[in-house]
Amino acid sequence: MIDMAAAREMLGRQSILLPDPVPPHPLLEGKREIGRGEYSIVLDKGDGERVYKIVSSPADYFLYTAEDRPNGPHFPVVFADHGVIGRAQSGYPFHLIEMERLYPLAEGSPAAELSRRLIEYYWSACAQWSRLGNDMGRIALYHLTTQPMGVGDSLQQALAALSDFVEAYQVLPDILNANNLMMRTDGTLVFSDPVFIA
Repeated sequence: MIDMAAAREMLGRQSILLPDPVPPHPLLEGKREIGRGEYSIVLDKGDGERVYKIVSSPADYFLYTAEDRPNGPHFPVVFADHGVIGRAQSGYPFHLIEMERLYPLAEGSPAAELSRRLIEYYWSACAQWSRLGNDMGRIALYHLTTQPMGVGDSLQQALAALSDFVEAYQVLPDILNANNLMMRTDGTLVFSDPVFIA
């Protein structure tokens, strides 16, 4: 069994939460915070189907809004980019994105099993390419696209699309954290937050 905390620490990806408060904005008034990550805050829109995601990382913003962003069943549906609504303590602008609501992986579900296998394959590939330093994650992700892993064609295609995006935008993959892999109510595994900027 992989010690994910130790693995993330080795990669410099310790679990850190964005310290900033929710910026004031009319769309966010009275909305409940339901999640927080290293570069984002998620608020419930209140309709059961969508959330407002405040992102401070340019990598996340590109992933959600670029014309050539990866699409398909394993990537989140984005409905609107509501623009810049402030600036994070990191210095990056806060962008407000309206997107589909995703859910944590349900213990024992097929999506959770896929996630576990994907994380193990990715970690194994990272270990293989660890001598490459910062490029290790990008090379490991590409490595996953070149060999069948028994995760299904659509997920294999999603990995290839993510790898292409990582290369095109010179961002780094972050799929060691199960919080960055979520699911829809129909059980589909979704790369909710799979990239970062070093």
